Amino acid sequence: MLHAVDDLVVELGYSAVTLKGIAERAGVSRQTLYRWWSTKAEILLEASAIDARHELDVPPHDDPAAHIAAYLDALIVFLTGSAAGAAYRALLGEAQHDAGVAELLRTNDPLGESAAAAIERALPGHALALPMPQATAYLVGPVFFWILSGRTTEALDSHALADEFLRLATVVRPGA
Repeated sequence: MLHAVDDLVVELGYSAVTLKGIAERAGVSRQTLYRWWSTKAEILLEASAIDARHELDVPPHDDPAAHIAAYLDALIVFLTGSAAGAAYRALLGEAQHDAGVAELLRTNDPLGESAAAAIERALPGHALALPMPQATAYLVGPVFFWILSGRTTEALDSHALADEFLRLATVVRPGA
């Protein structure tokens, strides 16, 4: 069922996907789907979250900048080359005009979780000078903006972005 929803979003687009279509593709009844999920957004988020956890779990590097750059490279591939990334992008788009989908993403954020894990691996907790939600936004924000605004990824320099992130995330702010 989880693979079926990813495939359908890539093939048809988010708006054309229905729970009936997911059930048919997966070879199960709609009752089976409704037993676990009440909306296509819920099943799509679960499917993309499972893949995101796997695809964005980069091996640790001794150098914090190298680890952050490796995470950013994985994020770029996830958002541009993965069916789960396409599904996640579709959910982000839907969240712009559907409060229920926005709330679902706010409370179940696999990319925020993966970014936090990458930051925690790269920087010991005492080295982070920002609250984690702000740090994750600084880390993934430039890549999200670049990709979601339709730019090609060739100009994205994950090493430069990693260096800038580390500069921002590890500077002790006045009054902090």
